[in-house]
Amino acid sequence: MLKTLIERIATSSPDTAQQRIDGNLPLECYGALGDGRSVVLSGSDGSIDWWCVPNLDSPPLFDRLLDAQGGGRFSLVPDVPFTVERRYRQDSNVLETIFVTADGRAKLTESLNSGTAGRLPWAELARRVEGLDGTVRFALTMRPGRRGDTVNPYHSTIGRHTVFHVERVLGLFVHDPRITCCWADEGITGEIVVRAGDRRTVAIVAGQDEPLVAPTIEEIDARIDVSDREWRDWSAGVTYAGDDRPAFLRSALALKLLLYSPSGAIAAAATTSVPEGIGGEKNFDYRYAWVRDAGYTIKAFLTAGAEAEAKAAFTWLLNQLRNTGTRVCYRLDGGIVPGVTEWAMPGYRGSRPVVTGNLATDQAQHGVYGDIFETASCFVANGNILDSASAAFLSQLADECADRWRLPDAGIWELPEQQHYTMSKISCWQGLARAVELADQGQLPTTCRERWQRERDRIKDWIEAECWSDSQQAFVMFPGSDKIDASLALAVRFGFDGAERLRLTLDAIDRELGAGAFHYRYSGMAREEGCFLACSFWMVEARALLDQREVARSMLDRLNDGLSHGHGILAEMIDPDSGAFLGNLPQGLSHLAHVMALSVLNGEAACD
Repeated sequence: MLKTLIERIATSSPDTAQQRIDGNLPLECYGALGDGRSVVLSGSDGSIDWWCVPNLDSPPLFDRLLDAQGGGRFSLVPDVPFTVERRYRQDSNVLETIFVTADGRAKLTESLNSGTAGRLPWAELARRVEGLDGTVRFALTMRPGRRGDTVNPYHSTIGRHTVFHVERVLGLFVHDPRITCCWADEGITGEIVVRAGDRRTVAIVAGQDEPLVAPTIEEIDARIDVSDREWRDWSAGVTYAGDDRPAFLRSALALKLLLYSPSGAIAAAATTSVPEGIGGEKNFDYRYAWVRDAGYTIKAFLTAGAEAEAKAAFTWLLNQLRNTGTRVCYRLDGGIVPGVTEWAMPGYRGSRPVVTGNLATDQAQHGVYGDIFETASCFVANGNILDSASAAFLSQLADECADRWRLPDAGIWELPEQQHYTMSKISCWQGLARAVELADQGQLPTTCRERWQRERDRIKDWIEAECWSDSQQAFVMFPGSDKIDASLALAVRFGFDGAERLRLTLDAIDRELGAGAFHYRYSGMAREEGCFLACSFWMVEARALLDQREVARSMLDRLNDGLSHGHGILAEMIDPDSGAFLGNLPQGLSHLAHVMALSVLNGEAACD
């Protein structure tokens, strides 16, 4: 039986806990916590280095991830050398770390808490320390970040509570009364000592521009286990039943972390400015919702049987497209993503710039059409119904696609050079093909059906004539180019005609872009960035769909081996030589590509 990814990454190797490089922890040493509103990155050495409060796209409260020396953090670290064993609780996003020292063992359990009714109306980060053997002493530090020296945290007394302030964020540090803490404007220090059977809990309760609830430490501690039950209840509803269920479920839980529950939006990732190549400038803010990622994730949720999440995300996506036009990405609360601004911060391992905002918001990407119509088709294929307003709007989008497909765009990789990218044309073909099918099913008005069908066929003929290279024996990145583009593996999922040419294109992707188990995005990227994890999972899926199932299984085994040193969340990229993760994380596109590869291999993909 295939050894699953989650079985291989359940426990960290002892030497991974403390390998900070100039103060930076390797990205594969982070685990993620979430509450449906924000995401925490917790390092295997006991330091929480990233948390945006109260929302995923808010400024960070802790930002050591991007400022190793001066950044904010919340750390619980043994005061002597240690090793760790780390895993998520089964079917849960509650994280457990066992610290082993020469004097004893202790377990740290971490949760971004929720309640029995779902997400709490405040942010509550809980950390429980339990003594297992001997004695373990932890040094405690809670230091809010200064966001590149744009804010200065301070503390004050309100009623009977000492609180901290970071611009508009108001927070409480709640702790077991047996822990002594020292306050200063810069933060809090203290010590936690646990022996076998001891239990101590510390927590942060925070909000922005809102009254703050002050729960007791006992209530917060109890909500760790409440949150665990809520995660396990959600996981029990995941209908996927393949041999790889643990691995599937771990990626589904990671995707659930990126679902912004107040609106239904799906964030591309939980971080900003984590570099795609160390020391490079490819540092982007992914804390927004891309149409492409949202569409793929909706399909993944449908495959998992998570109908509520899929419906919420689809409704949000249609509303944004209707309200602001066919843009590439949107804010999580709706509306247009702001332009790029920089923070004066060192960046992860010295990689600058550190930015907020994203220039993709103003790009033209024809992939939007294929993404939205594939999502609508998948939604309907699961027995659901389009309302008349949504159907009318989708018909307008199909007309727009039929009008615009001949224009160049920025492509799936959001490149500055506009071209007639092959993948963009295939996405337009995909959009119109799905529109015709929806019209035939009575889900869309049929007034323009014949026009959509004719344009669909014109696009296919154009791609066959202009985008195939006899010398490369593959569809190339754009007409006249000899570049190979790994995203063309998705053409198999989209149902583009011509199995033999698609199979040859996959061979070219392996030949030109393969690096061990992994793949670069397109020709020339080996000089600039790591391998793009989603591309390799797309290749597994494509091989399986083309009846090369043994090849696909072998590819997935190699990917699992190459990712076995992580803690259950995936970044955007990986260095194929060192195995170091690169890019923002948790990266939704990596996890959803993993989910889709598993579902196809096990014959459980939605909409097929």
